Amino acid sequence: MAQQLEVWQRGPLADVCPLLQPVAHALLQAREEINEYMDEFPAELLWVRPAGMASVGFHLQHLSGVLDRVFTYARAESLTDFQFKQLHEEGSGDVDPSVVKNLVNRFNTQVDLALDQIKQTDDAALSDYRGIGRAGLPSTVIGLLFHAAEHTMRHVGQLMVTTAVVKQK
Repeated sequence: MAQQLEVWQRGPLADVCPLLQPVAHALLQAREEINEYMDEFPAELLWVRPAGMASVGFHLQHLSGVLDRVFTYARAESLTDFQFKQLHEEGSGDVDPSVVKNLVNRFNTQVDLALDQIKQTDDAALSDYRGIGRAGLPSTVIGLLFHAAEHTMRHVGQLMVTTAVVKQK
C-alpha cells in the first residue's frame, strides 16, 4: 500500500489565504498523526513519564490548550478563567479508559476551531500587533498563528516518541 501524502503535499486548502496555508497544513497533519498514534492507546500508560519527561497525557492536554490560548491572543483577547484552569491542570488526570478518546476529541475540536479562525483571518491583519499574556509580550497575528503550528508539531513529535517508549515497557 502506498503511503498517503502529507497534508501540505495535497494542495491548497479552500478558503485559507496563501500566507496561512502552512499553518493550516501543519494543524491538519498534527491531527492526522495524533489520531493515528493514539488509536487504541492504553489509558494506563497515559500519565507515565519515561526518564522524567512529559507524559503522553500532558502532550495531549498541552496541544489543545496551547492552540486555544495562542489563537485567543491572535484575536486580541485575554485568556478566560477556564483557560487558566486548563493550563494549571496540564499534566494531571485519571486513567479512565475514555480519557484518551476524550483528549483526542478535545484536540480535534480545537483544530477545527483554529481552522475556522484561520479562514476568517483577514490577510491584511497578519502584521497587526498582538500582545501575549499579562505582560503584553510583542507579537503579530501571523507570528502567533505560525508559533501555534510550530509548537503543535513539536509536541506531536514528542508525543510520538513518548508513545513508542511507554508502549515498549
